[in-house]
This record gives sequence, C-alpha cells and structure tokens, in this order.
Amino acid sequence: MKNLQLPKMSTDKPFKSHKHNDNGECKNPLEQDFNQKSPNLVRVSDFTYIKVSGKWYYLCIVMDLFSRKVISWTVSGKSAVDLVMTTFKKAYYKRNAPCGFMFHSDRGAQYTAFAFRQLPDSLNVVQSFSKKGYPYDNACCECFFKYLKKEEVNRRTYHSLQELQLAIFEYIEGFYNAKRPHGSLGMLTPNEKENLYREQH
Repeated sequence: MKNLQLPKMSTDKPFKSHKHNDNGECKNPLEQDFNQKSPNLVRVSDFTYIKVSGKWYYLCIVMDLFSRKVISWTVSGKSAVDLVMTTFKKAYYKRNAPCGFMFHSDRGAQYTAFAFRQLPDSLNVVQSFSKKGYPYDNACCECFFKYLKKEEVNRRTYHSLQELQLAIFEYIEGFYNAKRPHGSLGMLTPNEKENLYREQH
C-alpha cells in the first residue's frame, strides 16, 4: 500500500456527510485485491469535488482495476445518486454490457442507496464496499484523484462548467489513459495495458 503514495484525506469538504444505514450487507469481497488478470473483472468508483467560480462540482469516475483505465466519468453540480448511476451506466454500455463483474466503492450514501443498489443487482454485478472510514480499500481511485489534482486541477482556475469538463476530458482521455505510465503496470499506460492484453488473447 505504501508505494501507492496516497494523499492525506482532507477535512475541507463542500458538503456534510450524508447519513445512511451501515448494515451487514455492505461487504468487502475485493479485500484490496487490486491486481486483476484481465479487463472487466473488477471496477472501482468514487467521486471528488472541484470548485468553479465559487461553486462546487462533482467528478465521478469508474475505473477498471486491470489496466487502471478510467472507463467513464461524469461532472455534475450535485453529488446525488443520479451521478453515480449515470457514470456506472456509461461504463457498463461502453464495455458492451458485461455481466458478473465486481463493482467496488466506499460506503457513501450514493453507493449504498437502494435506488443505486438495484442497478448492479439487476445486471448480475457484485457490489463490494470499503470498510467504513478506510479509504485504502479504494486506493486506486484515491491515487487517481491525487494526481488529477496535482497535475491538473490545482494548477488552473476554471471559470465555467464547460471549461472544467473540457479540462477533465483532456486530462483523462488525452493524458491519463493514453500517456501516463504506471509503475503497477510495468510502466505501461492504461491504454497500452489493454491493447497488449487484446493482442495476447
């Protein structure tokens, strides 16, 4: 876990924590098994917040653990269930609707809401949840957001939602997925990792 170089968790948040039922159904079958043998076995998701002209916007991502590729992302003015549902669906259909994979997240109200939990359940997708208050169980998403803010967000000032969306698109699609090598991938980029897998299979 140390070589992931996770950032310290900030206490400066634009919203109050949502209360939700923390029950025994929020299990963690992933158990920090971040190294997967093929694409579409495990996806992880989380969201972060970015300020634009005094207003907070929320960026939600879905990442494939095999390649660390960000499959889908959504920017919204609300950190509601719709945000994670939209991002989940984008990733699901972008990968030709695979079934039987695992979907891991933290225990935020958006991911534990009944409205959302019905969605993966209906698609034969197994949900996995981090232990309460333990971000290291979702370390790959935490690491992505760390570098997004270090390499992009903290270097710029955004004046509109459209400007933010363009910047996120260019960072994820033009740089992170296509050009940023990962030590955990043998210094391959996410796109290179997936292309190599396809060539070999």
